[in-house]
Amino acid sequence: MKITKKIIIFLILIIAFQSCKTTQESATIRNIDNEIISTNDNSSLFIDANKQKILGNYNEAIKIFNKCIKKDPDDAASRYELAKLYLVINEKTTALEQAEKAFKIDPENKWYGLILARLYIRNANYKKSTKIYKMLIKNETENLDYFFELASAYLFTEDYQKAIDAYNEIEKKLGINERISFQKKDLYIRAGKIDKAINEIKKLINAFPKESRYYSILAEFYLSNNMEEKGLEAYKKIVEIDPQNEFIHISLSDYYRKTGDNEKAFEELKLGFKNPALNVNTKIQILTTYYTVSGFFVKNEEQIRELTKILINIHPENSKPHAIMGDLYYQKEDYKNAHEEYLKVIRLDSSNYFVWEQILFTESKLNDYKAMVKESARAIELFPQQPILYLFSGLGNYQLRNFEAAIKSFEFGVQFVIDNNALKAQFYSYIGDTYHELKNNKKSDEAYEKVLVIEPENSLVLNNYAYYLSLRNERLEKAEEMSKKSIELDKENSSNLDTYAWILYKLNKFEDAKTWIEKAIQNGGGESAVVLEHFGDILYKLNNKEEAFKIWEEAKSKGQGSVFLDKKIKDKKLYE
Repeated sequence: MKITKKIIIFLILIIAFQSCKTTQESATIRNIDNEIISTNDNSSLFIDANKQKILGNYNEAIKIFNKCIKKDPDDAASRYELAKLYLVINEKTTALEQAEKAFKIDPENKWYGLILARLYIRNANYKKSTKIYKMLIKNETENLDYFFELASAYLFTEDYQKAIDAYNEIEKKLGINERISFQKKDLYIRAGKIDKAINEIKKLINAFPKESRYYSILAEFYLSNNMEEKGLEAYKKIVEIDPQNEFIHISLSDYYRKTGDNEKAFEELKLGFKNPALNVNTKIQILTTYYTVSGFFVKNEEQIRELTKILINIHPENSKPHAIMGDLYYQKEDYKNAHEEYLKVIRLDSSNYFVWEQILFTESKLNDYKAMVKESARAIELFPQQPILYLFSGLGNYQLRNFEAAIKSFEFGVQFVIDNNALKAQFYSYIGDTYHELKNNKKSDEAYEKVLVIEPENSLVLNNYAYYLSLRNERLEKAEEMSKKSIELDKENSSNLDTYAWILYKLNKFEDAKTWIEKAIQNGGGESAVVLEHFGDILYKLNNKEEAFKIWEEAKSKGQGSVFLDKKIKDKKLYE
């Protein structure tokens, strides 16, 4: 059945009215003989004030409660309500004044006492606060909340022993209790009483001898206070009473590592990793922390590999250990095994995008372009807005000479590049290369121009763009300018040097071309059939034909040159 808002407010006001009646019974004026001579009735005003408070009209409620007090200065209930309201609007001093007056009128009312004690704490009057709590405890000796608040009040004054005394009173009523013992332990530490802090943990152990967690706390406390042997004893006790404890071997490993016994540290760590009760994510966090931070494990990759194998054996359905193993192989440049581990990851969990990236990187390293095309297609189905996937798809197709498929991937993928100019430039660079292969010179040039707007000092694109212009005998002056700039950026790159020499050749600057082609050869270009063929062509133009014929022969022995190379050798004549 639906209850309307009006009915709810009516019920609240009835409750408030009943509260007001009780208040008014104590709001009296007495004569010199202590006889009651009058009683004021604030019920109507009190109800109105509470209504405004319920509606959230705090300032209006304060005005009406003040009218109650003006009518009856001994109206403790209204002063109590005012104290709460002033506290809500953060007027702590005024709230305290009203609470003090309410408590003075009716010191037997525990609610008045409680708010007063808490306001004393807020106003940094801790001694008065403890005095009120003691009064409350005297009236209600079994109310443990008062003891807790008294202990907290003593903490503010840094009177640790009295705070401990308050907790001892609670302990008498509750018995040995973890919360109380830990509070007392911390207080003894603050007071510099380490032995007594240790005794509090021991009391817990005596009360709960099968709770291994307390031994762990004791061990860590011993270690933090340079009592290593006692700490080790506590850890060994955990092994005795709780051999399946998921953290004990990790703790022992840490202990032995800190004491310099690396062999025992590793043995304990292996035991911890073999425990199926220890969460796999915790193990991975430990492993990666040691691997990236601790010199002990960074120096020994075999230990990391062994720990990772344990993870794979103990948690065969979890993909993360395979990802770690894949990364280990990748760092060792063992791309074949890295690839196999990454494939295992996606068989268990295909949602890990970064592993898909690693798969494609390993396939790139292995020159497995068919796999790259296949895996990038699968990844794109799962992550259709990740541009890197389209880049790999395009690269795989490019290497397989599927240029139409490559350009489709490149042009679609570049649309997803946001706030990453380097990646965008990379896309346009490949678009330029692919359109060149498709004989679409206009779009190829446009793509290269876009790269140079983003990265005007991209040496690779400057070189490729310049070279392709020279092959077409187009805009050779621009080609020369770009090629020269690429050399300034990458002075020892034989490909750049060869391009510059070839452009000079096209401009009929044969002597200059010879100088630069020789520099290309000195910087490794002598292993390239193309570079050597260019050298032979330049020599031929300089009428050094016999030497040109020898160089063409050498070019053929290095690999595939131009379509004219065999004809040049056969006819001993230059063809262009």
